[in-house]
Amino acid sequence: MVEIGDAAQGNEVAQRIPEEARRILHNLADKWSDVADSKALEVVQLKGAMTNEVYQVKWPSSEEAAASRKVLVRIYGEGVDMFFNREDEIRTFECMSRHGQGPRLLGRFPTGRIEEFIHARTLSAADLRDPEISTLIASKLREFHDLDMPGPKNVFLWDRLRNWLQAAKSLCTPEEAKEFSLDTIEQEIATLENELSGENQRIGFCHNDLQYGNIMIDEETRVVTIIDYEYTSFNPIAYDIANHFSEMAADYHTDTPHILDFNKYPDLAERKRFVKIYLSSSGEKPDDTEVNRLLEDIEKYTLASHLVWGLWGIISEHVNEIDFDYMEYARQRFQQFWAMKPLLLSSSTK
Repeated sequence: MVEIGDAAQGNEVAQRIPEEARRILHNLADKWSDVADSKALEVVQLKGAMTNEVYQVKWPSSEEAAASRKVLVRIYGEGVDMFFNREDEIRTFECMSRHGQGPRLLGRFPTGRIEEFIHARTLSAADLRDPEISTLIASKLREFHDLDMPGPKNVFLWDRLRNWLQAAKSLCTPEEAKEFSLDTIEQEIATLENELSGENQRIGFCHNDLQYGNIMIDEETRVVTIIDYEYTSFNPIAYDIANHFSEMAADYHTDTPHILDFNKYPDLAERKRFVKIYLSSSGEKPDDTEVNRLLEDIEKYTLASHLVWGLWGIISEHVNEIDFDYMEYARQRFQQFWAMKPLLLSSSTK
């Protein structure tokens, strides 16, 4: 999270908040007795978001030693309706809030929403490798996967891949389609689905985008909160963990946030530790066979993760105005898919 430095920049950032959102913000602040001026908004853009623009809005408190009132304003990115149904995401957001799993919804406007500000720290890329924090994430993720959410419990991964493949084909140029071998990806999806759709798959309510920016920690209580539910759905839990491990290659707060370093992918000892904590956090005692089977499935599902976010990058390049090199990001995910496929899929050697 980066605070805008001088007043001129701050005013410029504040102008990005739509008028409809401002009215909701003013109405919220009018109900708070410790806010002297409901229109005295201090707006800070939070960096690292690649689907939406996210702003912290606060009002100076009139009470000495009292903390400032803060909320979060999320302005939806252009073209994101290609990725998920916004109404479904709002329903998930509200349901998660009822489960005590995330921030409360404070207001909606046509191009975004206002959320409760969680007084916790957003994780950094380095935090994912911290053994203590990783332990907390593993336990929290198991709790997340076990949520009894409404709606069908069907695996959504393969439909998402096929839908996004069609969207990418419809948007990209012939040169881009050739570069990414998009005509072959349908078969790659079918191969992955055939290889990975075994009877022993554990299905859960998955976040599907568990990068460090979507995890917060309260420094005092050490409570971890998973936020941002745009991509949530029921899926194999091995896929969600695979996606989390793959995100360790990223640092979205550098001068080149699109550059990935897969040398940072966790080694076997780190992966095994995470999986053991994940499986045992509900009270069960997993045996070595269960641990090793899940570890093997996770590695294979990294291939699905690379395809998902590779296609996401291609689509985003054509529909999103956020300053991020989506196409280079997609290029790296596809390169990693092709590099790892022969090592991870038995069918690739037949």
